[in-house]
Amino acid sequence: RMAAAPPSYCFVAFPPCSKDGLVVFGKNSARPRDEVQEVVYFAAAEHDPGSKVECTYIEIEQVPKTHAVVLSRPSWLWGAEMGANEHGVCVANEAVVTREPASESEALLGMDLVRLGLERGATAKEALDVIVALLEEHGQGGNYYEDGSSCHTFQSAFLIVDRNEAWILETSGKYWAAEKITEGVKCICNQLSLTTKIDAEHPELRNYVKSQGWWNGDSDFNFSEVFSLADDHLACCSGRESLEKQGGDVSAQAMIDVLRDKDSGVCVDSESFLTTASIVSVLPQDPSFPCIHYFTGTPDPSRSIFKPFIFVDDVKLVPKVQSPSFGDDDPAKKIPRFQEKPDRRHELYKAHEWARSLLENDQ
Repeated sequence: RMAAAPPSYCFVAFPPCSKDGLVVFGKNSARPRDEVQEVVYFAAAEHDPGSKVECTYIEIEQVPKTHAVVLSRPSWLWGAEMGANEHGVCVANEAVVTREPASESEALLGMDLVRLGLERGATAKEALDVIVALLEEHGQGGNYYEDGSSCHTFQSAFLIVDRNEAWILETSGKYWAAEKITEGVKCICNQLSLTTKIDAEHPELRNYVKSQGWWNGDSDFNFSEVFSLADDHLACCSGRESLEKQGGDVSAQAMIDVLRDKDSGVCVDSESFLTTASIVSVLPQDPSFPCIHYFTGTPDPSRSIFKPFIFVDDVKLVPKVQSPSFGDDDPAKKIPRFQEKPDRRHELYKAHEWARSLLENDQ
């Protein structure tokens, strides 16, 4: 089990901190160095009554209608690290460690909940409601990494954003709390950040922590103090200052610059972990303008191009950013899982590696 979750960072900036009445969302996904992330699009769809959907590890009930989504995801799993839907909702996931051990039993991954929230929620609040209802019903758990030798388990935190508001949702097992944001700059990373400002919570949350002896019921209820392992719950978010320095001028480019910043630690490049993919989304508060989502589809945003995606009627898939499919022979689907690692690199990933090797050899 990995003691620490990798340091991914998610950001959102609202007017008056952002330019031109735009909500600007960004995330760096720090994952195991050799993992490939692909960018995939799924059209809106209607589903037969009683049909099921196969998530990474478990099958759950499908809903009558799912929204169109564009996702950046580790190519071995069903869910996503981050993505957006046709209604201008963006969701990103953070792996967090709490005082409650995460379950090794296969259930929904935090990344499955990102995709399910986007497919089923037309607003940020709807996506939040979807995620917490699924947590209640199915729980979270299972291996976060494509690793047959060890089970890496985490709890989940989410940043859920639309044109009007954002929600920070932090979970431990099926218990959760959420804070609503409508202005300023907010950053979350791989540590709990909610304190006493809680705008929605699991109905049994406070009774549960009292029963565990974690809170006496007399002092202010501080979510991260109650659930964090140590006093590390506020030592996060070196990137927030960079965004706040922009004053009222946070733009897509400013967000990209923050995600590219290795000195601050926002862009991760360590022995075990790398920023394997990034997203920046620009959500105009005026609904007559389209949202634009920029994906890298390749590792290390300081060396990657952010490529735009807009939801239109007839989206053309781009095979160059999609990993090969191994169907039922995929080692991620066979039990026991992850007995081998297939080559999941897509064309863009291979081209990126080739360009990087040329640069490193001064060619």
